[in-house]
Amino acid sequence: MSLPRSDYDPRRVCLNPFPFLNKINLGKHRRALGVYLAGALFSLGIWTFFDAAILSAHAHPPYNEPDYPVPVHVTFADWVPGLCSLFGILVVNLIDKDRVRGEDGFGDSRAVWRARLILFIGFALMAGGLAGSVALLVLKYVIPGYPEQYQYYGYANVAENVSLMLSAIVLWIANSGSGEYEYNLSI
Repeated sequence: MSLPRSDYDPRRVCLNPFPFLNKINLGKHRRALGVYLAGALFSLGIWTFFDAAILSAHAHPPYNEPDYPVPVHVTFADWVPGLCSLFGILVVNLIDKDRVRGEDGFGDSRAVWRARLILFIGFALMAGGLAGSVALLVLKYVIPGYPEQYQYYGYANVAENVSLMLSAIVLWIANSGSGEYEYNLSI
């Protein structure tokens, strides 16, 4: 029979304490740095896809072959994976972390179960957006054998979704720890 770890808490389900973050001494600026990093990742991802969409909108045929049409453009199908990831980020970040942990004072166990279900749906939306962008890259840009300048549209879509997922994870970690924004209002 093995004994449980000393820091084991049976109420903690799928919650990583990330002990390596405690070794980095950022002091009171840890949360702010995480929020800024998440915002930078978010804006980098959105900007990358907007760059591809603008390049696609202004694509011209080659100058030596003016009758050759531009083979592919960014269409609504290219926007759908990013929109799924964006909606997933909104769902994940609107969930109260204490409700997911099952802390006392947050209703019955059904409320905790519902919060975890909604959190799962948010992460599933982000994973679906990433899978959709990879499928779109392969099916729309790589298999037909378009030149590298047109494959960039698909690579930008994948980069957007990876960046949005990393942004959500960094923001979740930054907001999971105890910080200066928590107050004890007990009398």
